Order: sequence, then structure tokens, then C-alpha cells
Amino acid sequence: MAIRIITDSAADYSAQEIERRDIICIPMSISFGEENYLDGVDLSKEEFFEKLMSQSEFPKTAQPSPMVFMDHFKEAKEAGDTVIAILISSALSGTVQTAIMAKDMIEYDNIYIMDSKNATLGMRILVDRAVVLKEQGKSAEEIVEELETLRDRIRLYAGLDTLEYLYKGGRLSKGQAVIGNLVNLKPAVTITEEGTVELCGKQIGIRHVYKQLAKIVEEDAPDVEYPIYFLYSYDKKNCAGFIQYLQKKGMDFGAPKIRGIGATIGSHIGTGAFGIVYVK
Repeated sequence: MAIRIITDSAADYSAQEIERRDIICIPMSISFGEENYLDGVDLSKEEFFEKLMSQSEFPKTAQPSPMVFMDHFKEAKEAGDTVIAILISSALSGTVQTAIMAKDMIEYDNIYIMDSKNATLGMRILVDRAVVLKEQGKSAEEIVEELETLRDRIRLYAGLDTLEYLYKGGRLSKGQAVIGNLVNLKPAVTITEEGTVELCGKQIGIRHVYKQLAKIVEEDAPDVEYPIYFLYSYDKKNCAGFIQYLQKKGMDFGAPKIRGIGATIGSHIGTGAFGIVYVK
């Protein structure tokens, strides 16, 4: 009886990474007006950001349909395999709820559905750990138990280069965005323990965001037993600057693991964002 690990495209894996880990990745849907795409299947990260910058319509992301989960769950049931599904925060998407509905319809107990309470590289830390534990021969129960403990220690912090997409997505008023842009205001965001995206600071200029996030990272003392990821959206410049800033402050985490984020979070934070994801 094998263990099948499922995630969704909010984890921002490339096709090669999915294949290498032997995992299943279920794509979210993205629409720009009348145009519909499957995240990471017929719309790459680069293409998504190019559309985001060039089109006036704000994109909408939608969770996968229950049928997609049902197909995978049914296949596992017929093979007598166990499923561990590690999915985007239920506070950001209805994907977890959809998977639970699909499990109920398939009527198969050997399906574990986990709310990652995270997104992008925070999800990836959990999925990667599940892959390692599976390779070590751990049972599904042991894997899920360890992941639930690990989940509470994952931290994601990001600095934004623009207020435009917070405004377009309805998180800021037009007045706040206009004033913010005039004074070169750069927000910092985090994913909370409840799995929501929230502002955790506002600084004048990107270097002050570097300083704020560096202070948080230093106090948290990332656990180097786990990967430390640096994220960027479309443009790596601010991410590279942040890594250099940390190194100057004596926080050198070896060869940086830099990964681009995709549509699920990218639509809210826009281009030029940077951040760090680690286990506290």
C-alpha cells in the first residue's frame, strides 16, 4: 500500500520539481476577463505577471472542482493506497473544503486532508517534509502528526514594491494607495497562524522593509535543519538586495534557495515583491 502526496498549484512548484518529488499537483484556475487558464499548466509564472501588468482587468483565481479531487481519490481507493493532501490555507481558498467534500463522496477513510494554513513556499516546506518522511518509510499517521507540529513553526514574511495590487484586490482604498505611492510607502505582509495574509508593517522605502524583516528573522532564529527559501515575484532585484542585507547583518544561510511565486499570491502583491520563508 503506497502513500500518494497531493498538493495544489498554490505551492508554486515547477513541472520538473513535481516530477522529481513524485507528487500530484492539482492546478487552480485563473481568469483574466473571459480568458481562463490552469495555473502552471497553460499559464506560466512569467506569462501570468506579464498579463497582470498589461491588462486592466484584475485576475480571479478559483479553486479546483470536486471532480478533480474525486478522480484522484477514486484511483487511490481502487489501488488501496493512502492519500495525504496538503492544500492552500482554508482562509485564502475553498480548496480544503472542496477536497473534504470529494473525500465524503468517495467514502474512503485512507485520505488525510491537511489545511497548510499557508501558501506558496510555506506549503512547499510541508510537502517536501512529507516526501522525505514517506521515503523514510513512515506511516501516513506519523507523517501527518509531524506535519501538524511543523506547520505551527513555519513563517512567511514579504515586502511589497507596489500598492497597486492591494488596491485592485480591494485591500486598500484608492486614497490610501495614492498617498502611499506619493511617499514611497512599502508594506510588509505575513501569513498569520490562522492562515490569512495580513499587513505587518509599512515603511518608507524598500531598505526600511529589509531592516524590519531582518529584525524579525534574527529574533526567530530560523531552524537550519529545514530549507530557508527566498521568494520573489517576477523581478529578483529586491530579493537579491534583501539577501545581501541579511548577509551584511551576519545572517548567511549558505547558497540561497530563491524561488519565484505564481498567481495565487502574486495577484495580490504584484511584481517586485520579495520575502523569506523558514521554520522558526
